[in-house]
Amino acid sequence: MAAQRIAGRAAAPGMARGSWTELGRPPLPPPGAIAQDEVPREAARLREAARAASGQLRALAASVREAGHADEAAIFLAQAAIARDPDIIDTAAELIERDLVDAIGAIDAAARATADRIAGLDDELLRGRAADVLDVADRIARALAGIPSDPALLAAPAIVVADDLPPSVTATLPRDRLLGIALERSSPTAHAAILARAYGIPAIVSAAGLLDAVRAAGPDVELTIDGSTGEAVIDPDSAERARFDALVAAEAVARDRDLGEAGAPARTLDGTDVTLLANIGSPDECEDAVRLGARGVGLFRTEFLFLGRAQPPSEDEQVAAYTRALEAFQGQPVTIRLLDIGGDKQIPYLDQPAEDNPFLGVRALRLAERRPDLFITQLRACYRAAGDGDGTAAVKVMAPMVADATDAAMLLALAHDARASLDRDGLPAGAIALGIMLEIPSAILIGDTFFDQVAFASIGTNDLLQYTLAVDRGNAALDRYRDSLHPALLRLVRHAVEASARAGIELSVCGEMAGEPAAALALVGLGVRQLSMSAPSIAAVRRAIRGSDLATLERVAAEALDDPTAAEARERFDGLIERAAATAGVVTPA
Repeated sequence: MAAQRIAGRAAAPGMARGSWTELGRPPLPPPGAIAQDEVPREAARLREAARAASGQLRALAASVREAGHADEAAIFLAQAAIARDPDIIDTAAELIERDLVDAIGAIDAAARATADRIAGLDDELLRGRAADVLDVADRIARALAGIPSDPALLAAPAIVVADDLPPSVTATLPRDRLLGIALERSSPTAHAAILARAYGIPAIVSAAGLLDAVRAAGPDVELTIDGSTGEAVIDPDSAERARFDALVAAEAVARDRDLGEAGAPARTLDGTDVTLLANIGSPDECEDAVRLGARGVGLFRTEFLFLGRAQPPSEDEQVAAYTRALEAFQGQPVTIRLLDIGGDKQIPYLDQPAEDNPFLGVRALRLAERRPDLFITQLRACYRAAGDGDGTAAVKVMAPMVADATDAAMLLALAHDARASLDRDGLPAGAIALGIMLEIPSAILIGDTFFDQVAFASIGTNDLLQYTLAVDRGNAALDRYRDSLHPALLRLVRHAVEASARAGIELSVCGEMAGEPAAALALVGLGVRQLSMSAPSIAAVRRAIRGSDLATLERVAAEALDDPTAAEARERFDGLIERAAATAGVVTPA
């Protein structure tokens, strides 16, 4: 049999080769009917099973946290909250009473209705949470049926192949025998993929046809996966094995080189410095970011503090988290993004009303009109963190989803109230710089009217691209529109660069665009001098910048502004990447 290639999506970097196994769990019994007099007992069984599932998930969170993965532990705390969610449990109890269906059928129906609603949302990240709801419901159903929730352990080292993989299963697989993960469905933002990246397990997702292909090939064939490209090869021949070995060797060399160059500046051939910063989701990510050469934090997502709990985090909790990041970067700037939640990012204690189009609804800073207390508490924590230590830490705070001058004024008013309340309480407060995220086109187009009110701005290209091209970030059918080198987006970036320069404020980019080498070169050519990205992307962007000269980048960026399509603009910068790689002496195996 000839080697068979299947294209999926990259989910967690790394290479894996070996035998494969398909994970499965014992099937649940089918839903059954009950008599009217059995309703109270069945409803009580449902609630007891839900409590048991919540306890199991809290225990799983504790074990994941003890293994050094505090961020990933939050996944299971959030699942524990789902197991107690009255919207799901009460709905299931109502189905028991109304339809006389047993608890297994009721929890399945209630969870599927909730998951279907979540799966229809615009954000790929949030759609991935539908799998969490189904995972929790499956755990409750298994508790009802007396069937273990966790699959049998891997008997030997193998790549796990599945249609999808619940995060609770991913977390319980033995990592000493888990070579990799290959899923026919799922997405790079699903919790199984997040866990794989945290554990350093190569993973691919959205590999259509994978299950049928490996089943047809048989249990004894070898499988290789490339978590950086999303490709799987079934039954690789000698040439494929040699190619795989070359890629693994090149990957090891690249890792060593990246660490060795972490202290080198991101400086163009003609002497222009670009500051490379890290996007982080919790203080636990700071160590890797520093090790890989980040010169500070350009985006500190704070949502991890607010999720998977029954009430908002205390001010002291927030101070501790922000202080940890500041201490890790030892005086380099740390940019804290205020809470970016609301609308379709529901958390139970906010009690937000449902919205028909939540991505255009009450989210991020817009939530401050209803819940100013959340933002004032967060700003108080930022001021207090800035006041700790020796005063050398550069604390920056930015508000997401700013649309106009009124939003910027709201941020300033909230900050004033927070600072004044600290003064009244006699608590120390340091200096912070206040800024805004540019992810709504209107904020860039009329930036001249209010940029001088703030100290800095940061372009969030993920949402900016979505709002500019009216393209759902998670809809695979719209892939051709979802290119950060689209000339429309490049023109907005240029407009932001010019407006911020006139206002005399700093400008950075913190969206995914900044971490893609070709797009990063475009941003530098357009005048951006601060780029923030996930820490693993820093090395490739640094190499691209060090192999380029500013004059060429400016010329090519100016030409790309007039290109009619993203494909033509991308071709220009891909060519620059190839030349930069040649200049740096980087060789990629064929």
